Amino acid sequence: MSQRQTNKLTATAVRNAKPRDRTYRLADGGGLYLEVTPNGGKYWRLKYRFHGKEKRLAIGVYGAKDGEVSLAQARDERDKAKKLLAQGSDPSTVKRISKLEGKAGVANTFRAVATEWLEEVHKHNVVPTHYSKNKSRLERDVYPYLGSRPVADITPIELLECLRKVEKRGHLETAIRIKTVVGQVIRYAITTGRAERNPASELRGALRQPTVSHYAAITDPEELTGLLRAIDGYRGQPVTIAALKLATLLFVRPGELRHADWKDFDFDEATWSFLPSKNSPPLIVPLPRQAVAILRELYALTGRGHFVLPGLRSSKRPMSENTMKAALDSMGYKGKQTAHGFRATARTIIAERLDYPEHYVEQQLAHKVKDANGRAYNRTKYLDQRREMLQTWADYLDELREGVSNTKALLDETGS
Repeated sequence: MSQRQTNKLTATAVRNAKPRDRTYRLADGGGLYLEVTPNGGKYWRLKYRFHGKEKRLAIGVYGAKDGEVSLAQARDERDKAKKLLAQGSDPSTVKRISKLEGKAGVANTFRAVATEWLEEVHKHNVVPTHYSKNKSRLERDVYPYLGSRPVADITPIELLECLRKVEKRGHLETAIRIKTVVGQVIRYAITTGRAERNPASELRGALRQPTVSHYAAITDPEELTGLLRAIDGYRGQPVTIAALKLATLLFVRPGELRHADWKDFDFDEATWSFLPSKNSPPLIVPLPRQAVAILRELYALTGRGHFVLPGLRSSKRPMSENTMKAALDSMGYKGKQTAHGFRATARTIIAERLDYPEHYVEQQLAHKVKDANGRAYNRTKYLDQRREMLQTWADYLDELREGVSNTKALLDETGS
């Protein structure tokens, strides 16, 4: 502005301004004034005209505390507002937009977007344990480095540096999983208009690949016989013994078994129906007679609670993921058999010894199986055939315990 501003107030006059019965104003010049209220409040205001209409701009509160506005600062804000007016902009509108952008900036940090994605999307699409693990990974390994960064500004090199810290701890697979989760968060940011590109997709091939190791599993019937007898003779907790026997009979995933809920079992129909994951169709597991017998005995111990296999310390939590492993290790099967390995045990022996179609077994494993036309098999399809397969498998295990060999030949001879 070419017109010189005449200032009327002094810092002393502002500091010594006392409250009166009514609100009053002390003018400084150029529309700037100090408004003093009866309770002693002092507020800087700017009176101006925009498009012929008189308006007010709230500049701030006078005082010496952090965040409060001095006389010199108020004059500086007045001069900035005058420049905006000279450019044809309304200072009040500019301030409101700036405030909104500041809030949006906080809402658009990686932490804010990730938290929103976790609660609004991820939590409803996966099982609770998967949600908890991914939330923990973000909190432990990502937020400390990228949490305060605007999600739209994160670069591939920044993300790679973050993931390298995980790799240096020797957690190669975890680093890959975190990269996937971060990619999902930023993809969500893109779909909600808060980012334009995904740095995670540019890191393909940049991370070290872990050595693939299969779960230890016994696939020889003679060795399996020894394991079955070891489980029968195990002097551990009854719930742990039941878990091992059910894992052998049903070969579901250990996490699915540990989280089994009594409400999902129907003893009359001899079925267990549950969701392998939140976004998958239900899986119906036919229960052989041996499994029903184990579950009926178990019901007397844990039937009052929520979980079929509760934790040893609290019935409100499922069995620990280390319980079955510890039991197998104590029986001398460390490195030879894992809880997850029962799936490979059943898959191999059922195919080689009992001669059932592969897709029956794959469906029972809750793997995605497609028919000749490329369509995924319905999880309830071939239920009768899978029921027969599981009963044959359970009988075969009994025969191994009792030392009966060549079960397939015996089945053929008896016409079963």
